[in-house]
Amino acid sequence: MPRFRCASCRRTFSRQSFAVSYYLKRPELVLPVAAGLQAGSAHRQIARSLGCAPSTVTRLSARLGRHALLLLTRSLQHLEGRLQEPVVLDHFETFEFTQDFPFGIATPVGSRSWFVYGLDPAPHARTGTRSPAQRARLAARPNRPRRGGYAASSARVVESLLRLRAPDLPVELVGDGHPAYDRAVQACDRPEALRLHRFPNPPRGPKGAPHSPAAVARDRALFPVDALHALLRHTSAHHRRESIAFGRRLNALMERLFLTAVWRNFVKARSERRPDPSTPAMRLGLAAQPWSWRRLFARRLFPSREQVPPIWRHLYNRNWITPVFSSNARHRLKHAY
Repeated sequence: MPRFRCASCRRTFSRQSFAVSYYLKRPELVLPVAAGLQAGSAHRQIARSLGCAPSTVTRLSARLGRHALLLLTRSLQHLEGRLQEPVVLDHFETFEFTQDFPFGIATPVGSRSWFVYGLDPAPHARTGTRSPAQRARLAARPNRPRRGGYAASSARVVESLLRLRAPDLPVELVGDGHPAYDRAVQACDRPEALRLHRFPNPPRGPKGAPHSPAAVARDRALFPVDALHALLRHTSAHHRRESIAFGRRLNALMERLFLTAVWRNFVKARSERRPDPSTPAMRLGLAAQPWSWRRLFARRLFPSREQVPPIWRHLYNRNWITPVFSSNARHRLKHAY
């Protein structure tokens, strides 16, 4: 591996310094691990198939998630001032460690391109009826940081979308009538730059009954985000409703979701039922052709060179801990990333 010396700072570096596999002992595992994670395989299953330790897959999954976070950040920087389509917003519901710790994930999706414009976690309290034993168990567990819940998450999404809006065009936001979306729009300091279209979830009849006009209008308006949520339930084992492969930590869940988001934007075709091989990134002019996993991890990205949002910076450094665990590994690597 040839080495070079910088003429400015006089420090040495090699070609491997700019590779995603930098400082890895098994660089050949990057692509198959990414494909296995997106296929819904568990860490132990991937490790058995590739002949490595499960901890290797776990650490590599975190690295790939951080790379995907930086790639999505760079993509949004290229889209600043170019947002010309309505954005459909809804929170994807999941949980960490146990159903006593639910949280939503804001998923803004372009209504025409189906591009995922970001992810934002929103931990909240458990809802629904709880038995006395469940209430006692929840009271005995440590409190976790909420960071504003749905309201703060929605406000952060609105702020990020306003940075992308095209000049003289308001941001058209489509939601399901969640009160947090209304409060985020009302608290916006530029109300003329934002328009909220509400499609509340109507009551549904028995299975097989014809849908009401309100239900049809809601399903049509929110189809892009509903399709993304169905894709997450189908392809990500830790987000299926009935599965023992649930996520244990919020940081790890978000890293997997960032990997899914860039796969959805750059690798996967927009629709598999229609003869349209274009990806969401191609619809927005970010790519000329569908990317492969090799193209997705062709170049290392550096967090100091990207304008990472504050919440994403916390996720990158793994500072958003799960208090129920006595140990939460932060990202403090100096020679790796």
